[in-house]
Amino acid sequence: MDGIWEKLYREAFNVIDPREISGSIYAGSVGAAVLTAKGNIYTGICIDTNCSLGMCAERNALSSMISCGEDEAERVVAVYRDGEVMPPCGACREFMMQLKNGRNIQIMLDRSGRVKRLEELMPEYPY
Repeated sequence: MDGIWEKLYREAFNVIDPREISGSIYAGSVGAAVLTAKGNIYTGICIDTNCSLGMCAERNALSSMISCGEDEAERVVAVYRDGEVMPPCGACREFMMQLKNGRNIQIMLDRSGRVKRLEELMPEYPY
């Protein structure tokens, strides 16, 4: 794993803080970090709800990126509270593919540092 991935992994791991927000919301068991084309890093945590209104850590970090005026992610990693890297779910993959450079976003798939471009995880994507 190169130094940039290691830094992103640490940033994602450092925001993990599992906690109950309310009887319906649990947050923080997954952390994510996004490296942008401008070299900035944004982080986010998962927000799990009793309905479909929750948010994965990756989309949370990407939303922070967009809120801060950026729109090009280069690298994304999500880390579970036990330290394992988690590949993005289908909703996160779809969200990332819709970014202007989505096909080329690099995704860390496991702790060994295996990486694939998002396009490789979304074969025959129609757009």
